[in-house]
Amino acid sequence: MALTLYIGWRCSRDEKTTGSYFIGSGKMNPVLIGVSLFATLLSTISYMAMPGESLGKGPVFFSNYLAYPLVFLVVSFGLLPIYMRHKVHSAYELLEERLGASVRLLGAGLFLLLRLVWMSLMIHMTSNAIAIMAGLGEEWVPWIAAASGLVAVTYTSMGGLRAVVITDFMQTLLLYGGALLVIATVTVQLGGFSWFPTEWRDNWDRQVVFTWDWSERVTMAGSIISVFFWMVATMGGDQVSVQRFMATEDAGAARRALAVQLCCSVVVGLTLACVGFALLGYFEAFPERLGAGLDLKGKADKIFPHFIAFHLPPVVSGLVVSGLFAAAMSSLDSGVNSITAVVTRDFLDRAGIGPKDDAAHFRMARWMAFGIGAVVVAGSSVMKNVPGNFMAVTNKVVNFFTVPIFCLFLFALVLRFVSPAGAWIGALCGVAAAGMVAFSGPIFVPGFDAATMNDPVSFQWMQPASFIAAMAGGILGSLVFPRKEASLKK
Repeated sequence: MALTLYIGWRCSRDEKTTGSYFIGSGKMNPVLIGVSLFATLLSTISYMAMPGESLGKGPVFFSNYLAYPLVFLVVSFGLLPIYMRHKVHSAYELLEERLGASVRLLGAGLFLLLRLVWMSLMIHMTSNAIAIMAGLGEEWVPWIAAASGLVAVTYTSMGGLRAVVITDFMQTLLLYGGALLVIATVTVQLGGFSWFPTEWRDNWDRQVVFTWDWSERVTMAGSIISVFFWMVATMGGDQVSVQRFMATEDAGAARRALAVQLCCSVVVGLTLACVGFALLGYFEAFPERLGAGLDLKGKADKIFPHFIAFHLPPVVSGLVVSGLFAAAMSSLDSGVNSITAVVTRDFLDRAGIGPKDDAAHFRMARWMAFGIGAVVVAGSSVMKNVPGNFMAVTNKVVNFFTVPIFCLFLFALVLRFVSPAGAWIGALCGVAAAGMVAFSGPIFVPGFDAATMNDPVSFQWMQPASFIAAMAGGILGSLVFPRKEASLKK
């Protein structure tokens, strides 16, 4: 914590303008940017969810990495050349020229909802996990959340994007080191790599490549399709991603940053899958060490925190907890910086609210970060009410608006016949479709119990369904309410 605060203070000495505060020098190292983007999108939620997923459900989910080559091609050669022609502080500035101010504000507003909910969920899960591992009661969770938020917001508000990127790099090393330490500890205690699975475990879900049964929780085809849509939408419509691409020099540098991010995701993701396999092997070898009320199927998400708290040497346990904390910090600092940029550029500046000179503008952005942090900490208190395991909760809550936001960019930059009214209709249809898939159980099944029943439509179809609904709504809406160029120019 002390080191991250020092980095924030050190970077603050070089930050004098809002431009450098939000996008650095515009010529930042693509390797650092790529690692920062990876760390931002990983978060503690994924850090906790992936071992639980491989332990309790099996390796099928991790087939999603097969989508990454196609993601790289689409984003690198389809989106980045268009985006990098515009050096903007907020991605949503790109929407106004073609679709008007209302669509720009719609995109920015959906982004704020997306990232505020995302950070609230992440802080809640991190604080809850740390409380469990420290042997603290639930009454400590809000205090842990407040401390996490305060530290991240402090160094972010001081050092801007430059501090965020540098600390993200450090935090990535820490969280990856924590995962390796868990694997090493289990390997030593079992006397080798006997924990690595060579056959399908009884507690795993059946391996399904594809099925027309939409209630099947995870299939290989569904994972690949879902992650493709999510990754492309996140890279092309999320301020957190676009802001980092804008911090590089040109499309070539942004492309290298994307390659680094995808490579880091694969390496760390597969390592976390091995953490789950290692924990499964450990508790199969020592079933008496499994905590009361835990099992390898229904409570798989709880096993990683339990292992850290009770079965790691104290020093190693502290380092792994530091990795969890680092994952939280990397996500929170990035979200706060990006939200500050959007609120400043898309709402306050556009409305003519706030100081006019850049120095005062810069100070306002710094103080705004603290207000955003307070909102996130307060929001974390309601996240315990969302049912499901870590992976399902992440997809249901966090990805509600990802694809509809991206579709606004497609309407503005690619499908140029789409009207502002059509864009609104498309975005709302996309959100509605995502919601109906995410909560298809409670909506369509009377007496639905998330603990014992699958949703009638799996969470992995949220992104494809949202994309189809948004595109259909946008195109049909534009046919009914066509563009009026004169009104856009006013």
